[in-house]
Amino acid sequence: MTHLRDMRYPTPRELALAARALADELPRRVRLRRIGSSRGGEPLWLLSVTADGTAADGTTADRTTADGTVPGGPRAGGPVGGGGPRDRCVLVVAGAHANEPVGGATALALARRLAHGPALRPGGVWHFLLCADPDGAALHRTPRPDSLLDYHRNFYRPPGPEQPEWAPSLLPPDRLPPETLALTALIDELRPVLQVSLHGTDLGGSWVQLTRNIPGLAEPFAKSAADLRIPVETGASDAVGWPSPGPGIFVMPPRGRAAAGAFHPEDTRLSTWYRTHRYAGTTAIVEVPMWASDLVDDPAPHPDPRGALRFLADRLTEDASLVSAVRDRAADAAPGADPGAAPLLRAVDWTLGLIPAITAEWTGAGAPAEASAARISSIDAFGRRLSLRAASMLLRVLHGQGHPAAPGLDRLVTGWCAEFATRFHARWVPVADQVEHQTRTVLAAYDRLTDTGPLSP
Repeated sequence: MTHLRDMRYPTPRELALAARALADELPRRVRLRRIGSSRGGEPLWLLSVTADGTAADGTTADRTTADGTVPGGPRAGGPVGGGGPRDRCVLVVAGAHANEPVGGATALALARRLAHGPALRPGGVWHFLLCADPDGAALHRTPRPDSLLDYHRNFYRPPGPEQPEWAPSLLPPDRLPPETLALTALIDELRPVLQVSLHGTDLGGSWVQLTRNIPGLAEPFAKSAADLRIPVETGASDAVGWPSPGPGIFVMPPRGRAAAGAFHPEDTRLSTWYRTHRYAGTTAIVEVPMWASDLVDDPAPHPDPRGALRFLADRLTEDASLVSAVRDRAADAAPGADPGAAPLLRAVDWTLGLIPAITAEWTGAGAPAEASAARISSIDAFGRRLSLRAASMLLRVLHGQGHPAAPGLDRLVTGWCAEFATRFHARWVPVADQVEHQTRTVLAAYDRLTDTGPLSP
């Protein structure tokens, strides 16, 4: 893969055009097809790459036009086609969170590497869902953020029920969005031995969440991170209380066991990540930071975890109250002529609604008496980004309407971004390095998993 220092995050349309070019270049090894549509009618593209020189489905690739349409109409309901032997089939999901755009770049880079390289395993087929939420991606506009402030001025992350992977944990089956239905149908069709969901964080380190342990993954993961100067997030707030077989590797609780320490209302085990278990598969979630901080890789014991968590809870409550006060003042802010205002406001309200339960958990009886400095730093960053995200999305709406509350909120967002970057000594991780680290980790997970023998259901 070429390392371009000025590489930026591609848009969903750019991903589709690049994938189409790859399929045109290698029609016997690469196939691009539309597997569904978003709520807004945007195509959901699946790029399939065979690893042994035969066609991804035994035929030549489907043809699409340069603007991403399929001659004769969409093929949303059509079969995805042969995945090769099931124990060699991999599904890579990009763009499940709109504010984490690195996944599409990684998916495309990995597809190109596989298409032009030798086979990893005979008969293997890799499938890449290029963007699971194109509607959300259209609202999060940061192709090459210059700073944390630039990133947050254009920030968007949908509320949980509108996120393709999380929706099954929050909604009944008859209310699932079309993006989720397309993804679950894809998993059922392919029955992959490995599903990889590509994610990113604004500031921190890299870590991997697994629905089953993959023995031996910690070593190549840590080596890649060290080579690229990306810290390993050893106390990720997303995985508090989960088993950790190696630094930065976390195994989710199995079904039937309490998800200890979760800071989210979603039950991870009801997400699309666990759907692979129906077919004895495993899911890996690979996180990589946009800005790195060595504070999340500090193994030293924190001198007073409970005191630190009380302080962080009080700060988050105060910050959230500032945003809520602006939201109340701007209660008259309506979607108006801007179609992006309504989803932004839903996301603001959802994010603010999470905070009371989170602060209660930080200060409750289950707060840890012992914790590493890395874990407290990860929780610190988690709290900062919640209030900052809510404020940023609200600011976008108020700016668009010329609301009198916008200047004051703008100063708040600007100050919080500066404090966040300064506190964590943030340093930019080039997009090419983010992509390379995710690519290496995905290949390492596949290699270790396919060498471990049969997995228990």
